[in-house]
Amino acid sequence: MILYRDLENNALFQCFAWIMEHGNGADFDRQEVEAHFYEGLHGLLELSESHGLEGNLWHGFLTFLLVNDENAYSKACEIRGAAEGSINRMAWYDFEKIKLFFDFDFCRTAEAISFDGMEAFLHYKGTGLSGRVFNRRMRERIHALTLKLEEAEDAEAFQEAVTDFYGRFGVGRFGLHKAFRVEHREGAAAQIVPITNIAHVHLDDLIGYEIAKQKLIENTEAFVSGKEANNCLLFGDAGTGKSTSIKAIANQYYDRGLRLIEIYKHQFCDLHDVIAQVKSRNYKFIIYMDDLSFEEFEVEYKYLKAVIEGGLEKKPDNILIYATSNRRHLIRENFSDKEEIREDMHTSDTVQEKLSLYARFGVSIYFGAPDKKEFQEIVKRLAKKHGIEMPEEELLLEANRWELSHGGRSGRTAQQFMNYLLGIR
Repeated sequence: MILYRDLENNALFQCFAWIMEHGNGADFDRQEVEAHFYEGLHGLLELSESHGLEGNLWHGFLTFLLVNDENAYSKACEIRGAAEGSINRMAWYDFEKIKLFFDFDFCRTAEAISFDGMEAFLHYKGTGLSGRVFNRRMRERIHALTLKLEEAEDAEAFQEAVTDFYGRFGVGRFGLHKAFRVEHREGAAAQIVPITNIAHVHLDDLIGYEIAKQKLIENTEAFVSGKEANNCLLFGDAGTGKSTSIKAIANQYYDRGLRLIEIYKHQFCDLHDVIAQVKSRNYKFIIYMDDLSFEEFEVEYKYLKAVIEGGLEKKPDNILIYATSNRRHLIRENFSDKEEIREDMHTSDTVQEKLSLYARFGVSIYFGAPDKKEFQEIVKRLAKKHGIEMPEEELLLEANRWELSHGGRSGRTAQQFMNYLLGIR
């Protein structure tokens, strides 16, 4: 093949390719074919359980390879749809070969080695205990593509179905997942690793803060629409929904190509490497920094300043930075700083240095702690959502007692109170 050469799980693919070549001849080596067949079946079962794939195991496996393979053609089609130019002909050549693999019937081989488990092979039903690599919605999409490929009459229809999938959902890790983290093992480059179990929250789940949510939506909408947008800082009191809002944004705009990459303060030195890996993709990426703040002696913020604005290389148009913090001025300032004024010849320069990081966020959104009435409304809405039935007066009285001993009024405190009620019932 030309484009689809570096397939994931290539060893398993080659195992079945060997069976196709050697398993149906008149003079085949039964013992060797049997060994390859059981080895391949073992690999398919492990993959199917870990990824939640069902149905025809061979078809599901090939579909899995196609939706994961990041090559020149699949990346050109991701989110934007069918690519133009000669690459389409090159891809058709590969799809013609892949369809031959797809249509291959292993029943003859199974019969030749007296394997009577083909019914389970062709109509596999998972245990439901695994499948944590993909979320359920993505597993269903892969299964739907498998069924569509089974109906394809020729290579053109086969290619059209796969290309349509690329255009709607993307390809590879960025196509199959919403959120990612950065891992950097010693001696290796920074890797962007999928987060397979992101909280499925929506902005409507965050009660109140309508103005704050609208500002966040407007900026994100502009970003995913290809218009000019700003980096965002969400600041304010603890437990008020800053992080939840960004997770909700990732869920809301996933189908439009938005992806979330979480990065921690100690990883800021990897920012340039991370950006280099995603800047040429057809997705929109939000680099997410939670609980961002710096002590005066910490210098990691200088990396961040250069990335956001100030370095020689222009920040790619498909990347924004969203950060949350409990304080607006991200670099700690102390009253003792004023005592240094007499020793500092350029006092204004020192102040500007400490404010410079905050100034690089074009949009700042405040999340304040709710007052008593707002807190009670949050409690009532959450109680209704979780099906907790108790007199309203008793519910609010218990909620007020809870917040007095658990950190004050906030959405987080209200949710913790709900967890308490659900736990004792």
